[in-house]
Amino acid sequence: MKHRFERRAGVWLASLACSALMGTAWADADPGSDQRTGMHDREPLAGDVVYQQYCQACHMADAKGAAGAGLFPALAGNPLLAAAGYPVYVILYGQGGMPWFNGMLKDEEIAAVVNYVRSHFGNQFPDPVSAADVAQMRGPVPVEQ
Repeated sequence: MKHRFERRAGVWLASLACSALMGTAWADADPGSDQRTGMHDREPLAGDVVYQQYCQACHMADAKGAAGAGLFPALAGNPLLAAAGYPVYVILYGQGGMPWFNGMLKDEEIAAVVNYVRSHFGNQFPDPVSAADVAQMRGPVPVEQ
């Protein structure tokens, strides 16, 4: 039982560290405003740039993931990426220790980073994701309490 708690605490702390690396200035802004995300007042970022700015801190530059205080799964050679909707869902809503990016990234950026990861790092999944695919899966922006 103690081991399970320590692992969850480690994942939580690692997730917190990654969130800090990504920048959390949006947390103090009004949840309904563009100031919260800043995503509406800028041009969409390319997939490789999104990966470098938001994903690389946890999943590593080579996308092979990391283990230590938490477990950050490898994206390199990951068969779960074969279903294009899976990484879109995880990016939008988070999973385990990974935070959600719904409200932080534009539909075009999520599509771009999913396509980037699915076509790099040893992955060769041919069916691209579009911004419309992401928009269809996007729900309301989660609000932190």
